[in-house]
Formats: sequence, C-alpha cells, structure tokens
Amino acid sequence: MKTVLVTGASRGIGRAAAAAFAREGYRVCINYHRHRTEAEELAARLRAEGADTLVLGADVADAAAVREMVRQAGGVDVLVNNAGIAGQRLFTDVTEEEWQHTLAVNLTGLFHCAQAVLPGMLRRKAGKIIALSSIWGITGGSCEVAYSAAKAGVIGLVKALAKELGPSNIQVNCVAPGVIDTDMNRALSAADRAALCEETPLMRIGTPEDVARSILFLAGPGGDFITGQVLSPNGGFVI
Repeated sequence: MKTVLVTGASRGIGRAAAAAFAREGYRVCINYHRHRTEAEELAARLRAEGADTLVLGADVADAAAVREMVRQAGGVDVLVNNAGIAGQRLFTDVTEEEWQHTLAVNLTGLFHCAQAVLPGMLRRKAGKIIALSSIWGITGGSCEVAYSAAKAGVIGLVKALAKELGPSNIQVNCVAPGVIDTDMNRALSAADRAALCEETPLMRIGTPEDVARSILFLAGPGGDFITGQVLSPNGGFVI
C-alpha cells in the first residue's frame, strides 16, 4: 500500500484530494495546521469507508515541525503539497510581515516538505511530488502580488527540482487551479462569482474534486512519464 501525505488536507482542495486517494487504496496522511477537528472528522469518515488514515498536525512554514510530521508518517510515496494562504490587498499596503508569511507558507513550505520526504524517495528510487500553485502563479493577479509571487516560485521550484530528481525516477509536477469553490473564494459576492463564471469558457466555477482528479492522475501511472509540468484545471479561464 502506497502512502500519500497531503498538506492542508482539513478543507478545500486538500480535503478532496485526501478523500480521492483514500478511495484509490492509498494510506492517507492528513495534515492540518489550525483545523484539527475538521481533519479528524475527515479521517474518521474515511476510516469508516475502509481507508487507512493518519492525522498529523504541523505548520509547513516550520521546518522542525515538518520533519517530525514526515517521521511520524513513515515512508511517503507521494507528497501533495497543498497547504497555502491567500489574501487580497493593494501592493502598497502589504506589510513586511504579510509578505514574509505568504512566502513562508506557500513557497518555503514546499521547500520544507520536499526536503523532508526526499531522503526516503531517493533511497527507493521512486516517488512523486505534486505541488499546488495557481493560475495567478502563471498570469499574476491584481491585488494578490505576494500570493502570485509565491505561487510563481512554486512553478520555478517544481521545474528545477524535476530536472534534478529525474535520474532518480522521482516525478515533480505542479497543479495550478483556476477559480475553485473553496473557502478562499466563498467570500466573493454573488455578482463577482457570476462574472467569473462568464469569464470561464466552461461557464462554471471549479470544484475541489475537479482539482483532486488532476492531482490523482499525476500521482498514478498516468503521471509516470510526466515531470516538470504545470497542469492547470481552470475551465479555460487561462488558455
């Protein structure tokens, strides 16, 4: 049985990904930072369906906490680096603390998690790292400069790391979702949501499950000859 570690799995895309992996027979390590109750509820529900789950609390911005989380997880075959934060603010109003925190979670968190799982993957000469970016990491988003910069950094890290780890049979890829119905976007007004739907050729906002299917594809046999790539489930919002 393969083990997947999904960071930020208590809600949204991470939660949907954890459930999708469980239903495919993976042992699922569910990471959370602040939302322990939601993580434990998910783990209990998946166990009731026959899955093997483990709940692990850690802030991905904390290197020591990540190392301990990976130690508790045991051998990790697939890392889904999903934990992230976002916020809308004029660039001139962004504080040094906000800038550093956004990069620490969204970009440095990937650095911490990848470094922690890689020793085992390198020993086994097998493994998959799937990092979550965003369409704003591709195009940039107005009033989301810090978030866009961090997510663009994720794409650069993935491409470089894929070249470095390819000879060890470790695939490193990126999923860059479009507008998805998660807590990050539920604060949008009905008018804003309608406008986003109209801007999307498929005429709807995506679901966490839409993104989870892309993640699962890259983690499975379909992703065995894919590395250093950006898969963007965005309904045509960015083409």
